[in-house]
Amino acid sequence: MRVPDIPFLAQELLAETLERFCRYARIDTQSDRESESYPSTAKQLDLSRMLLAELQELGLADAELTEHGYVFATLPGTGAVVGLVAHVDTSPDAPATNVQPTVHRAYAGGELHPGLSPETSPLLGERIGHDIVTSDGTTLLGADDKAGVAEIMSAVAYLVAHPELEHATARIAFTVDEEVGHGTDHFDIEAFGAPFAYTLDGAEIGEVENETFSAVQLTVIFPGVGVHPGTAKGKLVNPVKLAAAFIEKLPKGTLSPETTEGSEGFVHPYEITGNAESCTVTFILRDHDAAKLDAHEALVRRLAEETHPGVTYTRWDQYRNMREKLDAVPHVVEGAMEAARRAGLEPRLASIRGGTDGSRLTEMGLPTPNLYTGGNEYHSIHEWISVQDMAISAATVVKLLELWSEPAWSDRA
Repeated sequence: MRVPDIPFLAQELLAETLERFCRYARIDTQSDRESESYPSTAKQLDLSRMLLAELQELGLADAELTEHGYVFATLPGTGAVVGLVAHVDTSPDAPATNVQPTVHRAYAGGELHPGLSPETSPLLGERIGHDIVTSDGTTLLGADDKAGVAEIMSAVAYLVAHPELEHATARIAFTVDEEVGHGTDHFDIEAFGAPFAYTLDGAEIGEVENETFSAVQLTVIFPGVGVHPGTAKGKLVNPVKLAAAFIEKLPKGTLSPETTEGSEGFVHPYEITGNAESCTVTFILRDHDAAKLDAHEALVRRLAEETHPGVTYTRWDQYRNMREKLDAVPHVVEGAMEAARRAGLEPRLASIRGGTDGSRLTEMGLPTPNLYTGGNEYHSIHEWISVQDMAISAATVVKLLELWSEPAWSDRA
């Protein structure tokens, strides 16, 4: 897509989706991995409260903000009941305070800010003529996942404004703490009341994601013996050195994020903390294949125990590959593909080298594939999104709800 030649429905949604996105992006909703509260940061609720008010203004009478920070609402319709999910929090991996969305009209190519160009983000070179939104280059933008939030809200507002259009009943959920792996900790599927749902949390338009990594967080704890360094001979056990020796044993040319792609999994040490008493190395382990994920974990444990037999662990089974259960309900993914076609795209199935709220929701019994939002370079100060792509994503939501109101589709729900 080299020029902003988009279908009429997307054109109608373009201005509102952009306005909503920029307004939401300015609100700091960054989550916190170290927090023990829920949500992990109170500031996420600033956007949750705004969304609650906007849904109420649109006439969604049952809109509510739950005690855990979720926003739920119903857009009444006919046919099937369809869930729409997006998360309000942004990643802790880059600065997120004082986000200043900048719209670059009719992008003509070249560098948008230092480090962001078609050379560093190739898809940008395919968006010549589009209106591109970035931050000012010092913070992330927040398209992950405020683009998804804006697209759902724009689609709902459009259907409210066009009561002549038949559409399915939509159950809407805006979650918190997705970026720190806790987005669905308190999600009540039975109360939500939809037999299936879609997260709006993907990237390139046209990609319907029916597969994610399976994910484990493994914390490796090396014990130490603290002694005054002046009298330490034969007594001191330095856990920092143990952790360093362990890290050095990890594979160099494979099994890491920087050396893998596609369906290849990895073991990724992303944090080390410690002192004289102990040193902790925290890993995220990822693979699409459950047996390979088990092998990755076994490798890490073996190398750790070779380094020090007294090592201990904590383990968090974060989420599972959604495809394990989505293959049993093919109509859910087929509906997304057809909605994308009706929005003017040639859809394709894709796998995520990561996870979504949908990974956990699917595992919990709510089949939830992931739809595109148009965002790129997530979790970084180089994040960007095309306004036209956002509008097409919002149009896809409208088409999705129209589709599931049709007997030929709703009878399959």
